[in-house]
Amino acid sequence: MRWDTANGVVKTYFFYITSVLNDTDNMANSSAPLSALNTSSPWAHRAEILENPLRTYLLGIIISICGNILISISLNIQKYAHVRQSQRDSKPYYTSVVWWCGVALMGVGELGNFAAYGFAPASLIAPLGCVSVIASAVISVIFLKETVRVSDVVGGTLAIAGTYVLVTFAPHTTTHITAHLIQYYIVSWYFVLYLFLEVLLFCILLYMYKKRNVKHIVVVMLLVALLASLTVISVKAVSGMITESIKGQLQFIYAIFYVMLVIMIASCAFQIKFLNQAMKMFDATEVVPINFVFFTASAIVAGIVFYQEFEGLALLNIFMFLLGCLLSFLGVFLIARNRPKVKHQGPDLIALDKVPGRSLTDRAQPEANTPTYGSLAAKLACNSGSRSRHDS
Repeated sequence: MRWDTANGVVKTYFFYITSVLNDTDNMANSSAPLSALNTSSPWAHRAEILENPLRTYLLGIIISICGNILISISLNIQKYAHVRQSQRDSKPYYTSVVWWCGVALMGVGELGNFAAYGFAPASLIAPLGCVSVIASAVISVIFLKETVRVSDVVGGTLAIAGTYVLVTFAPHTTTHITAHLIQYYIVSWYFVLYLFLEVLLFCILLYMYKKRNVKHIVVVMLLVALLASLTVISVKAVSGMITESIKGQLQFIYAIFYVMLVIMIASCAFQIKFLNQAMKMFDATEVVPINFVFFTASAIVAGIVFYQEFEGLALLNIFMFLLGCLLSFLGVFLIARNRPKVKHQGPDLIALDKVPGRSLTDRAQPEANTPTYGSLAAKLACNSGSRSRHDS
């Protein structure tokens, strides 16, 4: 009798637990459509932003560091190919297999940087570009036998310390970049205001550069930096949507993916155009550190405004992150400052110090009373005149 009673109690309790679980499942299933309908709300996007998978975050950092190291190796390989071709006085550099290997390595490194934006915040990936400067300085000393300067050691130490501080105190949130999230960010009022101010500033600088002929390095580098902010936004969007598509959530069916792809290609093309103009007008020791500082600052601002990467970040973390950026900026400036140049002389030229009675301080100048004294036109006229006299 007691066994039957106990058995009945157990059965009754078992049926009660089963019914409760079934009711819970039914409630979850019935609420699923409601949550799906509310994905366009700001709270749904905010919950998606605050997700923090540490493995994905570290993967983005490792990919970015490896990509920057490959870029530095490729630059030194191309430099070695240039030096070797000039010494041998053989075919052009683009016929060298070594040079093309360097180009291929650079492509792989840039691809790594592109992929890193899909795993880690843009405000962290951009400052990690100082790794390329540090690695390039080390490789040039080891393989190209360049001299080690005190500024290289100090700059490398500061850049490494800045990189460590950046990685430690940067925002560790990882956003799942989807087409719906990008559309939500684009129509936000703070990004619309940011885009308006950026376009206005770009038009003013472009007018000064083209119409007023203001060829200051800050003007050109600001044009590059403003384009770089759009490049960072679009690169992270395209890379993130490709990552989500690989995971199984197809994003290629949305028009916003192709809009961001066009913005990425166009901004990169014009950015390279202005950067090449800067390299022609100014020395590389000026362009490299200023471009790194401006590009990093624009990428951080773009990540804060568009992707809200500093949302919920503690004040101490923000301060230490900015300190890490400052240390990296200073380190890159010291490494690039007064960098020795590789100069090549053609085989048909004779140095002035080898000519009897002439020194390196001798200069060919046009007559001082000509209207184009000291200008490029006068130098060309002087050269053409001497050539015609030589022919006669």
